[in-house]
Amino acid sequence: MICADPVEAVAGVEDGSTVLISGFGLAGMPVALIDALIDQGARDLTVVCNNAGNGDTGLAALLAQGRVTKVVCSFPRQADSWVFDDLYRARKVELELVPQGNLAERLRAAGAGIGAFFSPTGVGTPLADGKEIREIDGRHYALEYPIKGDVALIGAHRADRLGNVVYRKTARNFGPVMATAAGLTIVQVREIVEPGRLDPESVITPSIYVDRLVAV
Repeated sequence: MICADPVEAVAGVEDGSTVLISGFGLAGMPVALIDALIDQGARDLTVVCNNAGNGDTGLAALLAQGRVTKVVCSFPRQADSWVFDDLYRARKVELELVPQGNLAERLRAAGAGIGAFFSPTGVGTPLADGKEIREIDGRHYALEYPIKGDVALIGAHRADRLGNVVYRKTARNFGPVMATAAGLTIVQVREIVEPGRLDPESVITPSIYVDRLVAV
């Protein structure tokens, strides 16, 4: 479905939802969709993202509004993560720290219908506490479970009217796996073109994974 604006695109996102948000820093961050979600009012959200927000915009703005109760990410702290830092120190937001490769694979597993998988990353550290550990070929692995989203907010470059999506350079980060791992996938792009205008070899997220599309 092609939406008239970001407000229409995020309509119906419910309180308590798990929201997957693409982006590697600001690259691929769907800022317009996040701003619309702030206006929409959903709260008590669990947000899954590579990091925990930059500056005062995008995910950081959603956090500042007190809409997020838990962040699942691999890189929560950087020079401009002051919004998350303050909330975490005040115990107003929960953090689940996931190594970056495990984060990507847990999302991919959700989209692929994989029930769980074993990974060596984090074994022997607090990140593996409470997890099943198994020795395979002389190496220890921790059992990891998929991360499924109720909603995915994806920032991309172009799409056709059918919903086939093309990403630009490093903005092709978590978007492709997140699009497959959510019940409702919403994609913002800079331009929507007619079918046949996109090079099929450049399409990364096929239309079957896209539920709502908006040009920003």
